[in-house]
Amino acid sequence: MTTRARGTRWLALVVALALVAAGPAHGDPSRTSLAAAIDRIIEDPALAHAFWGIQVLGLESGRVLYERNADKGFRPASTLKLVTTAASLDAFGPGARVDTTVETAARLDGQGRLLGDLLLVGRGDPGLSGRFGEGPPTAAFETMADTLLETGVRRVEGRLVGHEGAFGGGRRGPDWMVEDLAWGYGAEVSALTFNDNVVHVTLAPGERPGDPAALEVVPRTSFVRVVSAVVTAPAGTEEDVVLRRPLGSNHIRLSGVLPRGGEWEEDVAVEDPARFAITAFREVLEARGIAVMGEVTTSSEPVPGDARVLVTHEGVPMARWIEEINKESQNLHAELLLRLLGQRTHGEGTREKGIEAVEAFLDRLEVPRAGWHLEDGSGLSHTNVVTPRGLAALLAAMDRHPRGEVAQAFRASLPVAGASGKLAERMRGTPAEARVAAKTGALKSVNALAGYVTNESGARLVFVLLVNDHVELSATARAAIDEVVIALAAAR
Repeated sequence: MTTRARGTRWLALVVALALVAAGPAHGDPSRTSLAAAIDRIIEDPALAHAFWGIQVLGLESGRVLYERNADKGFRPASTLKLVTTAASLDAFGPGARVDTTVETAARLDGQGRLLGDLLLVGRGDPGLSGRFGEGPPTAAFETMADTLLETGVRRVEGRLVGHEGAFGGGRRGPDWMVEDLAWGYGAEVSALTFNDNVVHVTLAPGERPGDPAALEVVPRTSFVRVVSAVVTAPAGTEEDVVLRRPLGSNHIRLSGVLPRGGEWEEDVAVEDPARFAITAFREVLEARGIAVMGEVTTSSEPVPGDARVLVTHEGVPMARWIEEINKESQNLHAELLLRLLGQRTHGEGTREKGIEAVEAFLDRLEVPRAGWHLEDGSGLSHTNVVTPRGLAALLAAMDRHPRGEVAQAFRASLPVAGASGKLAERMRGTPAEARVAAKTGALKSVNALAGYVTNESGARLVFVLLVNDHVELSATARAAIDEVVIALAAAR
């Protein structure tokens, strides 16, 4: 966009905001002036081929203040997490926790030998990482090992088993894109999850051009092999780092160039998460002085009926978990919740049963879902379909949820414009700053934002903004979305 075109667009927005400000002094803003403001923004010629879906509601009045294509189907991207997290808060409550345990059916003899297998039993806990606390990703494993030492365990004569039987079915969405699967946002799902099922890979340039780049991998584990052939390039050279990790493999190869003064870092997904977790656990046990004589393996078979719990790792409260999902748009954690919903409501921790649970929740809240189609819990699937009307109805229903603590936890989980999460750098210095709490969403040719705004006169609004089918115009679509939200915040 040229400087002149950009200035003209902002001038139009200022005029539109003046029209909105001329609306009623109390209650919902004028529908006519609000329509004028929004239409001026979304009819930008740069987005002429994009498909917009919008609904804006007054929260107290329930009035539709603006809508466009509100009953059409749209890919929601990560705004689908609103659905998954709302259903989970409703089902479990904000204070629920999911624990991980260390169990055995074997006898501990007087010499500190555990005469059989030791099981690490996962149930969907996302907290076996450094995400929710201080310390390295292995901190929870280190605490578990110390507790085992306190109980007298010095040697495990049997196998070390990573148990992931709480969940079944596929570890990914059925139509996730192949190019997404190597990266952290496309990590596999398992009931036994460690470090978000990723390794964090960092490259830093060497001292001189031609030097190998310095490689760091966190956590360090024998389960993942990372080899780098990246070399240092002169400052000002364009960065060109290529990562290859074949499907089914945990052998990661890096090649290319990294300029002086630059840095490259990515979360890389790990195949077979439960085996990743149990391998890392063994490495911690042995570092703490507990020998493991048997093999490391995984299992989905029932835990032995006579197994006893030696150690419990308490999971994070559901409200904190959901805050991480919505503020940081954490895909894996949303997929864990979907399977937990299936397990709670249907006795099966699968994607399919989780979707059934979500649909039943939507029906109970009388959220219209005609035209909807759900494939996962995170929004990574390109075949998820929702309508603006349905998503707005969900937001309104959660605001008036009969359990006040559920409504409060849901709203508190959302990014705040100019302050937190994925909105921390957006809409700063505008009327929307600190007045908007909303979930972001982005896929190829999709941008979205949905949530709540309190305007300058104190009226509370729900809004859903979905933009599909734009071609390589993500920044333009995102800017237009922000302008619409700013107009809503400025409305009086």
